[in-house]
Amino acid sequence: MSARTTENENTGAIGNAALLDETLAAARAEDRAALVAYLPAGFPTVDGGIEAVKAVFEGGADVVEVGLPHSDPVLDGPVIQTADDIALKNGVRIADVLRTVREGHAAAGKPVLVMTYWNPVDRYGVERFAAELAEAGGAGCILPDLPVEESELWRKAAEQHGLATVFVVAPSTRNERLGTITAAGSGFVYAASLMGVTGTRVSVGAQAADLVRRTRATTELPVCVGLGVSDPEQAAEVAGFADGVIVGSAFVKRLLDHGDDLAAGLTAVRTLAAGLAEGVRKRG
Repeated sequence: MSARTTENENTGAIGNAALLDETLAAARAEDRAALVAYLPAGFPTVDGGIEAVKAVFEGGADVVEVGLPHSDPVLDGPVIQTADDIALKNGVRIADVLRTVREGHAAAGKPVLVMTYWNPVDRYGVERFAAELAEAGGAGCILPDLPVEESELWRKAAEQHGLATVFVVAPSTRNERLGTITAAGSGFVYAASLMGVTGTRVSVGAQAADLVRRTRATTELPVCVGLGVSDPEQAAEVAGFADGVIVGSAFVKRLLDHGDDLAAGLTAVRTLAAGLAEGVRKRG
């Protein structure tokens, strides 16, 4: 077993939380931010979504978040909602999400997390989901709507299976609350750059830098910033104060823009990833 993985002696399930830690530490050692890409599973198809994950890794992403499509994605903007709708209409299932994690990680050898609302995990079975995510080689789970106070069941299962638990903080999160959230999390802290839903924006906003500063005062975990980053210039700006730059809607939009031409869409996301990977190395 690789030193970068954690194995549960009872089940044999292996999670890649340690690989996530190593990947983020390696980026820091290179004096740069990590590039974290988000793509929903099952979009534009299950196979197409897997190829998209491979493409962003090929372009230079360090970590990928695979979204579990949800019928009521209240924190997602119109671009990701559209992709989720397509995936759901095509019948995407949790098994497809786990397959996306497995094949994406196997192809690149890099950490892949699942980003999901809590309800699908709860309905599927917390222990079952954690075990199967670990077996697929997943590095952990981002749970934007799970309150820390209600997360003990998940966190115990995640720890048992070698998975990171990533919580989300926002500019409205008060300092005392930040401490509570970061103490419960692992892997990294997802810092939402501004209030609102996901989507590309002209400016990431000064609130993000202040949120990173306040979050770092409570934890030694890396702090990665998402919501709004869409081009290399913005990536360089955020990389100047954050440990990681998270990009989602910009990748999804590239695939949407190319419709049924998957090859062109994959080329577009690979090219965008390459530009963003260059941007996070500039620390603008």
